[in-house]
Amino acid sequence: MKTIAILCGGGPAPGINTVVATVTKVFLKAGYRVLAIHDGYKGLFGENPDVEELTFEKADCIFTRGGSMIRMSRFKPKDEDFSSRLFVKYGIELLVTIGGDDTASTANRLTKYLSACQLEVKNIHVPKTIDNDLPLPEGVPTFGFMSAREMGVNIGKVIKAEAATTQNWYILMSMGREAGHLAYEIGKSIQAATIIIPEMFAHTEITMDKIVRLIISAMLKRRVCGVNSGVVVVSEGIFHFLKDEDIAASGIVFDYDAHGHPELSDVGKAQALNKIVRGRLQAIGLNIVSRPVEVGYSLRCTDPCAYDLSYCTTLGIGVKKLYEAGCSGCMVAVDINQQVIPVYLQDVEDENGKIRPRLVNMEREEVKFTFSEMMYYLTDADREAARQFVDNPEEFERTGILGY
Repeated sequence: MKTIAILCGGGPAPGINTVVATVTKVFLKAGYRVLAIHDGYKGLFGENPDVEELTFEKADCIFTRGGSMIRMSRFKPKDEDFSSRLFVKYGIELLVTIGGDDTASTANRLTKYLSACQLEVKNIHVPKTIDNDLPLPEGVPTFGFMSAREMGVNIGKVIKAEAATTQNWYILMSMGREAGHLAYEIGKSIQAATIIIPEMFAHTEITMDKIVRLIISAMLKRRVCGVNSGVVVVSEGIFHFLKDEDIAASGIVFDYDAHGHPELSDVGKAQALNKIVRGRLQAIGLNIVSRPVEVGYSLRCTDPCAYDLSYCTTLGIGVKKLYEAGCSGCMVAVDINQQVIPVYLQDVEDENGKIRPRLVNMEREEVKFTFSEMMYYLTDADREAARQFVDNPEEFERTGILGY
């Protein structure tokens, strides 16, 4: 029997089960056997892989649920870990990988390995991440992002109401390893006082001091405008770029995952940042109460929203379309016209074979206007008004902090 296999890597994102269910249904309908490879690449290349044959009934039960019925793993195999054993044993003709940039990068390497082994095994990758940082066509999200954004916005709205009610400030830390898409969209949607994402620092090095000064800049600007509360949304990805001495000074000790990335979700980054902010507020004599909020794992296994249910169904159908067209070594994507297209991994990899992340485009008009018109920060025009609150407002002016 013609056989395909499905593997999930990295962390959860809303819509995984929708993709798995759709791929299963369309290939079963065409007479294929569909196998689930549990535990990611660790399971694929392990001595005793846990392989489950999927049925229509199983697929129909899971397609609207959050989480992943196929167990996931962050294991990143080295070249010497690769093996064709399981592909030969089950006669697998297509490996469908579901994951983010690291899972895609490994799939890219695996495609080349299997070709060198003279095995006719195609690979099609379904790009999954709530970070929205895979290089898909402009304006097209990665699946899971919309659902995570919706949950994040719901949390943010509650925190904003809390801030206004108590007349305090909240530092809301959002997930996002290198790109600030999620923090940006949450912050914009709740009309936060300010948003801090890595992409803002294009003209200067990211430091803890600059992050803290930007937060206090928003607080001061609001005070000048007669507002005493607010929410600051920060992307946890800023910690990805801090120097070791900055991280050490913050009191944060990171472990690292199998891909060599700091385990950003394992530590209280909002708490650490808030503690530093409160120390700085006390040092400059500004009587403001700020509190931390972590928005992390609560986003990853929420049930997919209507957008992702439809989108993931399209992607699952798209896997079969690309396979029948002879595509391999590619991501399945849709363009702005909702046409299924392949995005070949070799076209978006760097010199080391790693998939380049898609960052927030700070030059896009909508993004520029959001930061210029909706965000609060001191300028030189506020200098005299701000002196009633601090002795040196120049220290907290955005231009001096970011260089623009």
